This record gives sequence, C-alpha cells and structure tokens, in this order.
Amino acid sequence: MNFKHIALATALMTALAACSDNAQQQAQEAADKAAMATKQAAADAQTAAKKAADATAAAAEQAADAAKKAVDATKDAAGTASAAVSGAAMQAADASKEAADKAKDSAANAMDASKEAASDAGAAMKASAHSAMQSAKDAKDAKTTDAPAKKE
Repeated sequence: MNFKHIALATALMTALAACSDNAQQQAQEAADKAAMATKQAAADAQTAAKKAADATAAAAEQAADAAKKAVDATKDAAGTASAAVSGAAMQAADASKEAADKAKDSAANAMDASKEAASDAGAAMKASAHSAMQSAKDAKDAKTTDAPAKKE
C-alpha cells in the first residue's frame, strides 16, 4: 500500500511539472511574438520615416532647381538688348511663374508623401500594439489555463 501512494504521488508531481513547463513555453512564445511584433513595428516606422525624408529631400531639390532656372531665366532676360527687353521681361515673368508652380507642386508632393509615411507609421504602431496585446492576452490565458492544474 505504501508503494502505491509513492507511485501515485510521483505521477501527480510529474503531471504538475509537465503543466508548468507547458505554461512557461506558451508564455515564452507569447513574449517572443510580442518582441517580434515590436521589432517589426520599429522597422516599419523607420522605413516610413526614411520614405518621408526621401520625398522631402526630392521636393526640396526640385524646388531649388526650379528657383535656379528662374534666376537663370531672369539673368538671360536682363542681358538682352533694348527691343528684346520687353520680351525678356515676359520670359522672366513666365519662368518665375513656372518655377513657382513647380515649387508649389513639389511642396504638395512632399506633403502627400509625409502624410503617407505618417499613416504607414501609425498603422505599423497600431499593428504592433495589437499584436503585443494579443500576445500578452495569450500568455495570460496560458497561465490562467495552467493555474487550476497546479492547485490540484
């Protein structure tokens, strides 16, 4: 009879240890998922920020090129002789207007790219938070599921 009690106690302790290992494994997996989601969100945010920076740099470069063209057109217009002064002034005005229009378009494009990058970053952060919350819930559920087994 004493041997049966020892065997039964050993079997019970083995079952409890297996439940505890399973809960630890599930908790570790949930923590790993949360870490991976956070890492991915950071990478997505970095990509979105780089995209916004690249778009802003491109827009600034286009605006600078347009301004240089306007200055060059103005210099060319100023260098023309008497009869052409009127025509050159008109060309300079047209070139200045064109440069201003291009600068305006470039700024709008940069703003759109920045909005898109911010939206992408927000979506990545939201996905990361959702994944982290789900992983934490899964870990809690795994711990809660194994808790009654430990009490028995």
